[in-house]
Amino acid sequence: MAKHTQAQMSRRFLKSRGMDAMAKKQIEYYMGAKLLEIGVNPKDAIYRWSQAIKGMQIEVTYSAYWGESKDEILLNEQSG
Repeated sequence: MAKHTQAQMSRRFLKSRGMDAMAKKQIEYYMGAKLLEIGVNPKDAIYRWSQAIKGMQIEVTYSAYWGESKDEILLNEQSG
């Protein structure tokens, strides 16, 4: 079975309000806890934010990458 090398957490916010600092910190905290739960040191991962408009809402996704996925992301960022 292949090992996972990435994880994502998504949350939706009203476009008019956006994401506040507290919500951002909560998402970061829960991602760190999730990585610890699956045996990944949160300091070994890199993180990226993305967002997409979904009608009257914004879907914000927080992604963590480690291992092969981390190497691939960093390589793409350097060459792109």
